[in-house]
Amino acid sequence: VQLQASGGGLVQAGGSLRLSCTASGRSLSNYAVGWFRQAPGKEREWLVTIRWSGGGTYYADSVKGRFTISRNIAANTVYLQMNSLKPEDTAVYYCAITRTIVSNMHNPLAYDYWGQGTLVTVSS
Repeated sequence: VQLQASGGGLVQAGGSLRLSCTASGRSLSNYAVGWFRQAPGKEREWLVTIRWSGGGTYYADSVKGRFTISRNIAANTVYLQMNSLKPEDTAVYYCAITRTIVSNMHNPLAYDYWGQGTLVTVSS
């Protein structure tokens, strides 16, 4: 399976961006799709995961209320809508897929396939 992340860019603080993650090569029906980010010098941080079947969503506290994940089944694409962006949101954002259980969704090691990442830069 291949994951293509896109939508990153430069935005001012308080602005919004929508990231996309499009999957090809495999049905996602047995997977969940997550978004992570990694800032320079920091560990990869889990943000949110959505179950492909059923659409259940799971958010990290750090982004709850500002970020929203959704999916378009026909397009095999997951979106991450990011609002009220802050300079500390600057990072490379990655999407990935997993079959793991809910309690382990925050763990990057539980994800089987990763996209290439898209850079988000938030200026102050």
